[in-house]
Amino acid sequence: PPQVSFTLELEFSCSVLLDRAEVTLQATSDSTEATPQDNVVTLSVPIRYEPNLFLSSNANLHRYEVHPLGTFTHSSGPEFTTTVKVQNLGCYPIQNVTLHMALPALGRHQATILSVTHVLAQNATCVLQTPDEGTQVVPVLPEDLLHTDR
Repeated sequence: PPQVSFTLELEFSCSVLLDRAEVTLQATSDSTEATPQDNVVTLSVPIRYEPNLFLSSNANLHRYEVHPLGTFTHSSGPEFTTTVKVQNLGCYPIQNVTLHMALPALGRHQATILSVTHVLAQNATCVLQTPDEGTQVVPVLPEDLLHTDR
């Protein structure tokens, strides 16, 4: 028997959110058919909306002082603020969004290079976790910049 294939492309409105899309297909003919009941099919498919998330960050400190190896003092450096923002640019609501950030906190000889003093959150719940005892923390190793032009 002859077959016909086609693709349906549906566009949905931001004002009406649907859980499912139902499409009824019916084939008709001028010929006499013995089993016309199988010429109709109804398809029902779940709808999943694609999120449009935008992640941005901004820090108020854009210069960092680099010490030669062996001359680093263990005093705390300048305080800086980093702002991380997650925005939903789409028109569909998004639930249960989790953002994990790993901060480089250890340097050479396990020296602390970053410590979080406080966390401020708007429209979110933030949990600051230190690594567990069994978690291996990979330190940020010093980089040799002598042979780097930029």
